[in-house]
Amino acid sequence: MQESIKAIFTESIQAQIAAGEVLPSSLEAAALTIVQSLINGNKVVCCGVPSCHMLATHMAGLLVNFYETERPCLPAVALTQNSIHLGSMGSDDDMEHYARQVRAFGQQGDLLLVIGVNGNEKSVVSAAEAALTKDMKVIALIGDDGGELTGLLGPTDVEIRVPSKRPSRIVESHLFSIHCLTQLIDDTLFPQEEQ
Repeated sequence: MQESIKAIFTESIQAQIAAGEVLPSSLEAAALTIVQSLINGNKVVCCGVPSCHMLATHMAGLLVNFYETERPCLPAVALTQNSIHLGSMGSDDDMEHYARQVRAFGQQGDLLLVIGVNGNEKSVVSAAEAALTKDMKVIALIGDDGGELTGLLGPTDVEIRVPSKRPSRIVESHLFSIHCLTQLIDDTLFPQEEQ
């Protein structure tokens, strides 16, 4: 069993090394896009497929609260997975729940951060479509080949695509990317003097 555990660690480390080779420019572009949106007085709206929903909530929480250094609150919200169903009485539009919230709460200039695994998940694809109709920029954290979500993104949107097909490695890398983004945002908006 210990050999299996070591193999899992090794695979995870190799996936992170591969991501470290291809993601820096995307992470930089995403951080600058978020910073500009916040400077312009807009908010960051986060959502994720069920396996990534806690990451979307974590990202919004890090912006509203703080990452490692206390600083002013930044406007961010994570879309809910369930409260919308209270009014829908079991409608078949379950995959539209994020899109409906984006249409209700998103405003021109806001930014949608969507988190998926392969980019073909209907809930995040429809959320991105809704955001684009409201002139919101989209940052997509995905893996594999990017799927349908990649085809929706325009020149002002940012794709952070983990170079892996393995869902567990993709989700692990998304957490790292969220922490990296938050640190870059904090360092840009609230630079600290070197100690």
